[in-house]
Amino acid sequence: MLDGLNPEQKDAVSTLAGPLLVLAGAGTGKTRVVTFRIARLIQTGIRPDRILAVTFTNKAAAEMQERVGELLPPRIEERPVVSTFHSHCVRILRRHAPKLGYPEKWGICDRGDQEGIARDVLREIRVPSETMRPGDLLYAISRWKNRSCDPQQAVTESQTDKEHVAAAGYRRYQNALQNRGIMDFDDLLVNTERLFAKFEEARREEAARFDHLLIDEYQDTNGSQYGIVKSLAQDHRNLCVVGDDDQSIYGWRGAEVAHILNFTKHWPEAKTVRLVRNYRSTEAIIERANTLITFNRERYPKQLIAARQGGQKPRIEQFKNTEEEAAAVIANIQQVIAQPDWEPRDIAILFRTNEQPRAFETELRKANLPYVLIGGKSFFDRKEVRDVLAYIKTIAMPRDEMSLLRIINKPPRGISQNTIEKLRQQAVAAGEPVWNIMSRSAPATALAPNAQRAVEGFVSLIRYFQQQQKSKSLTSLLRELLAKVKYQADLARQYPDPNEQQSRWAAVEEVINALAAYEQKAKQPRLGEFVDEILLEGREFGDSKEKQMKGNAIVLMTLHSAKGLEFPHVYMVGMEEGILPHHRSVAEEGKAIDEERRLCYVGVTRAQEYLTLSMALTRMKWGKPRESQPSRFLFELIGQADNVHGAQQPKSRAAHERHTQQRAAAKKRASTARTARRRKWGQ
Repeated sequence: MLDGLNPEQKDAVSTLAGPLLVLAGAGTGKTRVVTFRIARLIQTGIRPDRILAVTFTNKAAAEMQERVGELLPPRIEERPVVSTFHSHCVRILRRHAPKLGYPEKWGICDRGDQEGIARDVLREIRVPSETMRPGDLLYAISRWKNRSCDPQQAVTESQTDKEHVAAAGYRRYQNALQNRGIMDFDDLLVNTERLFAKFEEARREEAARFDHLLIDEYQDTNGSQYGIVKSLAQDHRNLCVVGDDDQSIYGWRGAEVAHILNFTKHWPEAKTVRLVRNYRSTEAIIERANTLITFNRERYPKQLIAARQGGQKPRIEQFKNTEEEAAAVIANIQQVIAQPDWEPRDIAILFRTNEQPRAFETELRKANLPYVLIGGKSFFDRKEVRDVLAYIKTIAMPRDEMSLLRIINKPPRGISQNTIEKLRQQAVAAGEPVWNIMSRSAPATALAPNAQRAVEGFVSLIRYFQQQQKSKSLTSLLRELLAKVKYQADLARQYPDPNEQQSRWAAVEEVINALAAYEQKAKQPRLGEFVDEILLEGREFGDSKEKQMKGNAIVLMTLHSAKGLEFPHVYMVGMEEGILPHHRSVAEEGKAIDEERRLCYVGVTRAQEYLTLSMALTRMKWGKPRESQPSRFLFELIGQADNVHGAQQPKSRAAHERHTQQRAAAKKRASTARTARRRKWGQ
C-alpha cells in the first residue's frame, strides 16, 4: 500500500495513533494520503465502522468513500463512516434533540424559510427595511452562531445600533425556530456543541461510537466545529487533521485559521507531517506562489517544492480599462484554443467579485466561444423546487408551518390569504401548530363555507399521502401528488413561454430523480430522511461546480469557488487594490489582508501550466472612470516588495517604511502609465 508514496506521504499514512497534523500544501496529494491512511487503519485491524472521517462537502465524502473502497480487498464489506459535519450532526441530533427542547421529529429549514421568519421578526420589532433587511439579520445571526454566541451573549457584545437591533431580532428568530420545531443549518452545529457541553452522557455515547477520527480541510473549521471535534476525540485522542493554513479563505463564514495554527498547543503530544511536494503546477508558478505567501504574518514555515521543473513564468499584464482587459484576455484565449493541444475546458478566468465577469461574458459572446459561469442562483432558490420540497416536508412533518403555509393554496385551491390569516391567529391564540387547527372539523375561527371545504380538502389530501407512503414507493407517491394537485398544469398557466415551462419542470424532475436515487440506496426510505439529505447537500445539489463544468467550455468563476480545482491555463483578472485585496479588507488591514493574500495564493496554485494576472488602470464606478492601483500582491509575487513578515526578513520599522514608500511609488507609476495600452511585467 505504501508503494508510490513519497517519504512525507508514507509518514502520514503510517502514523496510526495519537493526534496527527498533516499540513498538506496545494497539489501535494492530500486526498491520496487521507484515503490511504483510512485503508491502512483497516488493514491493521481497525473495524471500518469504528473510523469516522469528516469532510466539508458531500462530493468530497462520496469521493473519499469510493477511493477507500478501491483500496480494500473485496472480502471487507464494511466501510468507514464518511460524512460532512452537518450530516453527522443531524444523525447525532436525531438521537438527542429532545434533550435540547426540540420535538423528536424536528425539521431543517432552508434559506427561503429563514428569510420568511427573519421578515416576520423585523416586522414584529418594527424595523423598517431601509434600516435592516432579512438578509442582513440572517448574516449577523450566522456570524454569532459560527462563534458559538447565543442571543444573550449577542446582546452583551453588541456595540452599534445596528448590532443591538440584530441581537434583539436574534432572540425572536431563535424562539420562532424552536416553536416551529425546526433548525437552520448553523443550529445543526451549534446545537450539537450545546448538547455535548450540557449532557456529558450524550457526549460520551457519541464519542464512544468511534476509535479514530479524521478531519479534512481542518483550516476551514469554525468555533462550533472545533468544539465538536474536541468532544468526539478527547477520550481516545486518535485524531488526524489534514489541511493547509495557507488556503484558509472562509473567514467571512466563520472559519478560524487559528484552529490549525494552534493544533499542537491544543493537542501537545501531536505529531506534525508536512506535505510540500507539489505535483500540479510547474516550478515557475510554484516559485511565485511561495514568494507571495511568505508575506503573511502567521503561518507554518513551509515552501512548496515543484515536482515539475521549469515552465513559463506567470505573466502580469496591465490595460487601459476593463473593456480592454476583457478584450485582450479573450483574444489571448482565442490564440490558445487555436492550438491543437488546448480546448476551452482547459481554461479558467478567475475573479474576486461577482460583478467582474460581465465584460468577459460580452467578449466571449462576441468571439462565439463556449463558456460557463459557475455560481449564480442556488438550486434551492428556485420557486418550483421549494414548492415540491414544501409538499414533501408537510407530508413528513405537518407541524412545519413554513412549508405548510407555502403550499396551502399552491396551486390555487380556494384558500385565501384572509383564511390563512384567521387560521394563524387562532393557532397563535391556542399555542398550537396551524395544522392542528386545520385538522379540526370546525375551527373556532368561523370560516366561510367555501373556505372551510377548501381547508378540509387540503387536510384530506395531506392525510391521504401520509397513508400512501406506508404502501407505495416514495417516488411514485411524489409523482402521484404532483399529478393530483396539477402542478405541471399550473406552471403552464403561470409561464406561457414553453422554454420556461420546460426549464422549471426540469427542476421538478431533478427532485424526483434525487428521490429515486435516495430510495435505491436507503435501507428504510423515509420522506423526512430524504429531506434531510437533499437539504444538507445544499448548493452542491443540482448545480454543483463539477456538474456545471461538464462540457467543453471556458470556466468563469470566483476565486473562492476555484478552491479544489485545477486548470492548465488560468487568468486571474482585476488584480487591483480594492478588488484583490477587497476594499473591505484594505480598510481593516491585518488578518483581513492575510486572508485576501491566501485567496490570491489559492488562485495562483490553480494553474498547472500557464498563469496570467491582469489589471485595468481605470475602472468604472458609478458611471465614471476612476484610477486603479496595482494590487500589492503583484509586487509581492515578483519580489518587488520588502517582506516584513517572511521568515528570512527582520520585522524592522525601516523595512516596513520602505514597503510603504514602494507602494506609494507604485501608485505614481500607475498614474503616469494610464495612457499605455499594454505593459507586461515579470518577464
